[in-house]
Amino acid sequence: MSVWREEKLHSAWRAKFEVSNLVYEENSEFQNIVVFDNENYDRILMIDDIVQLSTRDEFIYHEMMSHVALFSVEKPASVLIIGGGDGGILREVLRHPSVTSAVLCELDEKVINICKEYIPEIPGGAFSDPLARVEIMDGAKFMAETQKTFDAILVDSTDPIGPGEVLFSSSFYANCARCLKPGGVLVTQQGAPIFQGAELRNSLQKLRRHFAFTSFFLLSPASYFGGNFALGFSSNTSKKKSPLRTAPTIETKYYSPEIHTSAFVIPNYIKQIAGPHD
Repeated sequence: MSVWREEKLHSAWRAKFEVSNLVYEENSEFQNIVVFDNENYDRILMIDDIVQLSTRDEFIYHEMMSHVALFSVEKPASVLIIGGGDGGILREVLRHPSVTSAVLCELDEKVINICKEYIPEIPGGAFSDPLARVEIMDGAKFMAETQKTFDAILVDSTDPIGPGEVLFSSSFYANCARCLKPGGVLVTQQGAPIFQGAELRNSLQKLRRHFAFTSFFLLSPASYFGGNFALGFSSNTSKKKSPLRTAPTIETKYYSPEIHTSAFVIPNYIKQIAGPHD
């Protein structure tokens, strides 16, 4: 008999994945972490019954969160990643030759250790790169206490429930703005607009209180159900400046200058869901 894992992000419907091989499961101090194989998606990481990544399409999310931000900044050197314990964002950030420091702040060290052991292709060698530094602590606490500033802050969080909820607060966004260098960019995870429209609207409203320019862009990873997936984009520079500042110089699977620009073209129905935006 087949064994299935059910994603439980949305209240009114579910998505099931057949488990061809259960690789690992553990309840950490903060959450349930599961790694399993699936015929269509290859290897999947689930946290609290919500898909975080599949090795079949992880590059879509990781490339877009990383490269849309970093190619919007002139020679980014210092990058902060909040969350992102799987290492995929860190991997992509370190591909930028101008980056001299990448700090990853992850609440749950178990996520890092499990991914390094059971999905090593996601981080690659990112965690052992001399330019990388890992901080194991609450991301909101880190932002409230740090006096460092960054060219880009990438919030690769879980959804705004449980441990990730604080990373969608106005006070957290205020600290991100404080720690962003002039010309810097903040990118945030905002979910599927058609099902999580309130999350997107609320976040955009909070972000506008602290940044000169706030908008969002879209991508469509197959393993993230609900169609288009949104990432918030905020900057302390004028909205008259184009998001694409630097010509891409690295080889990618999904990201391109054309994708970068077109990702900010928002369908009318999503504009209506999100409400007024820059």
